Amino acid sequence: MPQRDLILYEDDQRRLTRCLGGLCEGARSRAAFLIDRNGRLLAQAGAAGNVDTTTLASLTAGSVAATSGLARLLGEQEFSALVHEGDRESLHVSMIAGEAILVVLFDRQTPLGLVRLRVRQASEELCSAFAAVGSAGSNAAGQELSQITDEDIDNLLSV
Repeated sequence: MPQRDLILYEDDQRRLTRCLGGLCEGARSRAAFLIDRNGRLLAQAGAAGNVDTTTLASLTAGSVAATSGLARLLGEQEFSALVHEGDRESLHVSMIAGEAILVVLFDRQTPLGLVRLRVRQASEELCSAFAAVGSAGSNAAGQELSQITDEDIDNLLSV
């Protein structure tokens, strides 16, 4: 599936962060992250603490890519979710709108079933929010760009 270049406007960022915040609260999770397939962190909510979010995003994107290969090997289109369970912390990883990766970080006090339920409930809102990414400011940005003339470019580049 071709990946689109995402441009997050301020409204997009707020909406995605708000969705992730509601998910964190409902799932009683420590943090939630939305990552693109290239490993770029798009939005986050909750208390990430000492988690290196850049590395988390990059490694998660790689893990999802590898898992997608495993799914195809087994004749599946994609696995709907991955769970990495640790002694103290766990990760629930799922795809949103086929383009974004949702990661929920939770501890032993939070049952996996609750996380799965809340992720399922939040997925529709996140899909809608993700689908709208870039549309809020795209008309204004397009209008601004269309008003730039060749003379403006020449003036900008001349020394």
